[in-house]
This record gives sequence, structure tokens and C-alpha cells, in this order.
Amino acid sequence: MREEEADTPSSGGHGTATDLRAWRGGLEDKWPSIGVLLIAQVAAMAVWFASAAAASSLARSTPLSDFEAALLTSAVQAGFVLGTLASALSGLPDRFDPRRIFMVSALVAAAASAALAALPPAGPSILALRFLTGMALAGVYPIGMRLAATWASGDLGLLVGLLVGALTLGSASPHILAAFGDLDWRVIYLAAAGLAAFGGVVILWAGVGPNVPRSVRVQAGRVAQAWRVPALRLANLGYLGHMWELYAMWTWLAVFLAQSFRHSEVADPRMLAEIVTFGAIAAGSLGAWLGGICADRWGRTTVTIGSMAASGACAAIMGWLLGAPPWIVTVVAVIWGVTIIADSAQFSASIAELSEPESVGTMLTLQTCGGFLLTLVSIQLVAPVSSVFGWPGAFTMLALGPALGCLAMARLRQHPDALRLADGRR
Repeated sequence: MREEEADTPSSGGHGTATDLRAWRGGLEDKWPSIGVLLIAQVAAMAVWFASAAAASSLARSTPLSDFEAALLTSAVQAGFVLGTLASALSGLPDRFDPRRIFMVSALVAAAASAALAALPPAGPSILALRFLTGMALAGVYPIGMRLAATWASGDLGLLVGLLVGALTLGSASPHILAAFGDLDWRVIYLAAAGLAAFGGVVILWAGVGPNVPRSVRVQAGRVAQAWRVPALRLANLGYLGHMWELYAMWTWLAVFLAQSFRHSEVADPRMLAEIVTFGAIAAGSLGAWLGGICADRWGRTTVTIGSMAASGACAAIMGWLLGAPPWIVTVVAVIWGVTIIADSAQFSASIAELSEPESVGTMLTLQTCGGFLLTLVSIQLVAPVSSVFGWPGAFTMLALGPALGCLAMARLRQHPDALRLADGRR
């Protein structure tokens, strides 16, 4: 078999020169392709972001408890976990053209979200479709990171950081809708479905970079590498510590801020809480970008340890600020929003650098699977813990994740394989 054939992926597993031309059929320049990927990723993930905005709109027509509102997000994340697990076990990300996986997944997510507009505003059917949406998005988020990694040339942290930054900005957008918008929840879901469909189509204009994975057969043992290989295990443990805190903070920050601002007798505490939440989460996009630049220059473990230490400190402090002057609460919230996401992309970059080339897609997908599975626990724990120990107890509980994550990444820093990170910059 010729070398160009052996190293070329294809939809059927047998590479040819024709397959290579089809695989590289999108834009051939790096930055135009990355730009298309960013647009497609944020557009496709709109169906995930919509759950927070839709929950606010649904509350005006159907009473929802905080637990039920959180369940709308958790249903998507549960589906995402199952989808990523199935993807990792099948080796899907390393066997097929990532653009086609992305396209099909985005279109399925769009169809599931559009169907919500024809159903009652709450109930099992809503949760089932949100679950299906999450399953479909398993072919969007990690696949987008895999596609970005094919273009990396000493700047993997920056590329994935840009991707995470764009997604962070998208995650913040529903809070602006909740603060100023009065949109019907059906309109929100239909608009998100339209954006997801657009993302699924536009991804075909992105090219695949020169770091093309080899075509591989399904190997059940490959999945075990995520835990069996010490360096990968430590990077994954660091990511789990990060994820324990991240989505719970994103889900509950607006609720905490509204309560705090009511204690401070702010004129419109709900609106101010949504605005500050948007600012805090959106500021994370800057953190993701800076984190990528710093990690490529000074090292992955340096950035992840520093970021988790800072975000964990904010978590431990924030609960005690209930009712404090709004400007103090706002400053801490923004610092928390920046530091909590600055390290996110670097866990993915670490996995990509520590994995064997033919396993990168599977390892990235498996990493996100474990992380989002953990968020199902931390998101739902905040309510009962805060009811018993108050907000200081709930947010201190979240701080335990980054504390343990720091320990894992410090151990990875001492491991010989850490020299593979960021061209030797640990």
C-alpha cells in the first residue's frame, strides 16, 4: 500500500488519493478554515445555549422551580454524555471526515429543537427532545476541537482556546435575552434550530488541516488508554476538577446574584443579575483566548494550575458575599468568569498532545464525556447543599473540584510525558 493511502482517512476505512482530495475539499488556508469552524460551532451550539433563555421564557407561562429549570440543561448534558460515550466506543471521531459528522449531528440537533415548538411548554416530551439534542451535539463540540487540532502548528492552545472562547460567548448570550428580551420560548427554540442548521451546512466550507489522522479500525482497548496511561489519566483528572465547578457556576450564578442584589435593595435585582451574569460569562471568552496564548508560551500545566487556583478562590469567597455591595459582588463574579474558563481549552490541548495521533479524536470525545457526566452531579447538588449550608457551603463545594484539579496537574507537570506538552513547555 502506498504511503499516501495508508495515512489517509476515509468514510470507509480504506484511504486513496481520491479520498484525500475529498477530505481536503474545503478551504485550504488555515485561518479562513478556523474562522468558518468558529462560526459553524457557535451556530450549531445555539440549541444548547437556548435552554437557559427558554427556561426564563417558559417560567412566564408555566411555573418552573429552580430544580426544573436546571433539569432543562441537565437533560441536554445527559444526552451529550451518552452521545460522546457511544462516539468514543465506536472510534467515530478518528474514522470519518469530521465535517460530515459535524453536519449530520448539527442537522439532527436542529430538527429536535424545532420540534419543541409544537409541543407543550413542559413535560417528559420536552426533556426527551432536549436529551436527543444533547446526543446530537456530541458530534459537534468534540468534533470541532478535533478539526481545529488538524491545523495546529505550535499553537494548539490558541486554536482550541479560540474555539472555547467563542462557545463561552455563546453560552452567555441567553442571559441578555433573559434580561431585555420578552421572546416566546417557541421563537427561541426555532431561532436556535435555524442557527444549528446553518452551522451544519456552513461547516462544509471548512478545510481539514495537514495533521490528518490515519484511518483506524475500532479497537475496544483504545478507550482504556484514557485511564491506563498515567499522563492521560492525570490530564483527565484535572479536567474533571475543572468541570465540577464550571457548569454549576454557569447554571447557578444568576440565581445567586438575584438573591444577593435583592438583599442589597437594588431596584431591579433580576435584570441586574442577568446583566452581570452575561458580563461574567462573556468575559470568559477573553480568558480562554489569553489562556491559549499563555499556555503555548509558558506551558499547559502552568496555566491550568494558576487558573484553577484563582477560580477556586473565587468560588470559596463568592458565597460569603451574599448581600454585599453590588460592585464588590460584580467584580468577583467577573474575575470568576474569566479564570474559570481560561484553562478549559488547555485540558483538550493536553489530551491531543499526549495521545497517539490515531486516537486523538476518541480521547477528546471520551474526555468531554467524563467531564459532562460529572456536571450532572455538581449542577443538581447546588440546590440541596445551599438549602442546608447556604451559598457559602454550596460554592465551597464547587471549589473542591479545582483544588483537586490543581493536584492532578501538578503531578502531571512532574511526569516525563509532560515534555510532550506545548513543545516541551510544561
